[in-house]
Amino acid sequence: MFFTSGTTGTPKGVVLTHHALIDRAKAAAELEGLGDHDVVLAYLPPAWIGQNIFSYAQPFVTGYCICCPESAETVMTDMREIGPTYYFAPPRVLEALLTQVSIRMEDASALKRWLYRKFMDVARRVGGALLDGKPVGVLERLRYRVGDFVVYGPLRNVLGMSRVRVAYTAGEAIGPDLFKFYRSIGINLKQLYGSTETSVFVCVQPNGQVKSDTVGPAVPGVELKFTPERELLIRSPGLFKEYYKNPQATMEAKDREGWFHTGDAGYFDPDGHLKIIDRVKDVGKLADGTLFAPKYLENKLKFFPYIQEAVTFGDGRERVCAFINIDAEAVGNWAEKRNMPYSGYVDLASRDEVYDLVRECVEQVNADLAQEPEVAHSQIHRFLVLHKVLDADDEELTRTRKVRRGFVAQKYATLVDALYGGKQSVHVEAQVKYEDGRTGTISADLKIYDAKTFLPDAAKRAA
Repeated sequence: MFFTSGTTGTPKGVVLTHHALIDRAKAAAELEGLGDHDVVLAYLPPAWIGQNIFSYAQPFVTGYCICCPESAETVMTDMREIGPTYYFAPPRVLEALLTQVSIRMEDASALKRWLYRKFMDVARRVGGALLDGKPVGVLERLRYRVGDFVVYGPLRNVLGMSRVRVAYTAGEAIGPDLFKFYRSIGINLKQLYGSTETSVFVCVQPNGQVKSDTVGPAVPGVELKFTPERELLIRSPGLFKEYYKNPQATMEAKDREGWFHTGDAGYFDPDGHLKIIDRVKDVGKLADGTLFAPKYLENKLKFFPYIQEAVTFGDGRERVCAFINIDAEAVGNWAEKRNMPYSGYVDLASRDEVYDLVRECVEQVNADLAQEPEVAHSQIHRFLVLHKVLDADDEELTRTRKVRRGFVAQKYATLVDALYGGKQSVHVEAQVKYEDGRTGTISADLKIYDAKTFLPDAAKRAA
């Protein structure tokens, strides 16, 4: 028995058979050549399907060693001590690790910062190609080898990934630059796609066929197809038996032919790799008919270390607007480097300098979107920086840290109206719940900024 995350409603109990779990665990293990020589760190939430696949089902099949961290606070230290060879981390964990690296590099000496920038440029050029076994010039190989000794090796050691042979990320889309960073320093990070109902393994990127914007082809034994509405359907030996005591939900999710209706929208790229863009129910259209995929836009924003969370709006409207949560640690460090005083998150989030920093990030996303024909017209026109961090205790996020977009839109309807009403600022008062159970009130005047948009590439060529 496992439970869904509850992103779109109350979590549902998912009944999986031992056969389903073992079959998919075996298929993925054979794909990656896992065996009793491998080592895994069991640090994920015990109730989550991912933890049970990686730390129970696959060890039964392969016999690899499972190691447990001493505590949540010592995971990074334990990673370095244990040296796992097989590793899984959701994008949020990888983002947090990179943010820590970036902050530490800002505090490093001028020489170390120069070496880091110099050799990371080399890594971005050839690191991924070397990992994929593609041809690279002798001089570039030599530069990369020096970089591995000076920068990449020590960095992998700090991250506890010196021995990682296979690493997966899933759960949310990962920013292409974040994905490229890990692969460029020699970590074989790959994307997989699956869910609680499918025993996790549906698609996995094979070695040498890794892309930042897809989740790979289907794992052996899995069938995939799309409905006319672009919803992904899955048929697999790993499919769940039923939703616990919920026959109606079971019938809605799994049809008579055995196809599981995922609720995810996507398509196959020319190489047969699956690309997921959003939830079917969340994919909408702007007033002019332009495709609006909110999660796709939000994930692009969240790549930047200064942005912790984002919520975009636009379905049925003339343009796209966004709420932004800044990353207090990264932006706080940025502010301190510039001798910018602030009293706390609310004060930091309201500073003009921080708004300018966020606007640069939004406009970079708009420039990237202009190069993608399907979403070029869904660039972000206006945004505001929220006065508080979105929190699961305030029901704004699920317990797996996914935004409850509909709830947020309803709770902050006044702010959404201000974005679309042409206002330059809006006053807000909100109740927050603290970890000790107390409640408090936050009062703030939020600024609303406009962001520069760009002419789509297709339009530029036509002109």
